Amino acid sequence: MATFERSHSLEVFRSRALCFSLSFVGVWGVSLPPDMHFATLVLLAAVCVALMRLAVEFRHEQNTPWRVLILGGGPLASRIAQEIESSGRQRVEPAGMVADRPSQGPWPWLGRLDRLKDIVDKVHPDHIVVALEERRGHLPLAQLLDSRARGVVVEEALAVYERLTGKIAIEALTPGALIMTKGFRNDGASERLARLVSVVAAIVGLIVLAPFFGLIALAIKLDSRGPIMFFQDRAGKNGQAFRLWKFRTMHPAEVHRSEWVQDNFDRITRLGRFLRRFRIDELPQLVNILQGEMNLVGPRPHPMSNQEIFMERIAYYGLRSTVRPGVTGWAQIQYGYANNIDEETEKMRYDLYYIKNRSLWLDLTIIVRTFAIMLLGSGSSKVRSRVPPRRAATAASDIEDVETVPVPVPVPAYDPVYGAIETTKIVGVTR
Repeated sequence: MATFERSHSLEVFRSRALCFSLSFVGVWGVSLPPDMHFATLVLLAAVCVALMRLAVEFRHEQNTPWRVLILGGGPLASRIAQEIESSGRQRVEPAGMVADRPSQGPWPWLGRLDRLKDIVDKVHPDHIVVALEERRGHLPLAQLLDSRARGVVVEEALAVYERLTGKIAIEALTPGALIMTKGFRNDGASERLARLVSVVAAIVGLIVLAPFFGLIALAIKLDSRGPIMFFQDRAGKNGQAFRLWKFRTMHPAEVHRSEWVQDNFDRITRLGRFLRRFRIDELPQLVNILQGEMNLVGPRPHPMSNQEIFMERIAYYGLRSTVRPGVTGWAQIQYGYANNIDEETEKMRYDLYYIKNRSLWLDLTIIVRTFAIMLLGSGSSKVRSRVPPRRAATAASDIEDVETVPVPVPVPAYDPVYGAIETTKIVGVTR
């Protein structure tokens, strides 16, 4: 993932090396005649001196901290400061925060916005992040333009946050900003390429794994009573319902219970624990790929029963249906499983990042990391979980979606643009 460092020392090195190379070629062409040996020696000496100076400057650039100044004192500004600190980037040095009133952020408050020029002259930032909540009449345009002209990088907070975290701050995102942003390369060529890779992978996978599937089916039958497969209606592209395929990992429910996973731990079969740990129960979804309902990589499909409540409570949730759902996805490898509306909203930040930045390279990254999760057996434990243990004998790896239809409970309304979501639970866990 790109960082603050990407646009400084490396670009300085490239530009200076290019300028020097062009100068060297020009001077060398002039010194071609044989009677100019002395000039050639002088030129070579100049080359050595210049290269040494360039190396010293480049080393100095590498060791010089990248000073960052944040404009704003609200939640987004504080979150960006926290992300920079938690990332462990030694070359990023906090310069401070500038806002009209003292902020409660993790960085020191340096003064008001109308003093930006004096503050910049004092702290000499290399990068200014604009994270103001209210910009009309508050954005110091003249001072920012002056800083930009002097070589200071000025960048939108949302772009910085996206680059640092691999997710999008939907609570601070306006529809206009999302419309005008770069990305969303969901044109015909990209879609066809993703579809081709998914279909080829599904065909190869089903052929290679066919004997393995037979053994799993036999083991499920011997381990517990009930069907081999579990089917559930999920939301696909354009919101169309389809039947998701999975190996059954739970005992059939005798009595309807709560849909919380911790209330259904005793339903998980012995074999089911193993299948869930290595995500083997998801492999039948290769059939969904061949049926055109899923891709190998994409946002995980949610149960149809949760569609309405998620559309009402999670900002930009409808954008998930613009691409095919996936067997694995960016939110799954970055965050894990969700257990309430807040956590589903957090996963939406990652899903929106994937939809905006999807590419073959990102898909390959997700596939490789998914294989690593499967091989390490961390399919439902080491990725992430916030569900408190309910039984001492129950492993954390049991925390996954239950094999029943989730039922939403009423939640307060929220602003569909800014996503002001209250802490409210949804009955059922999906992935």
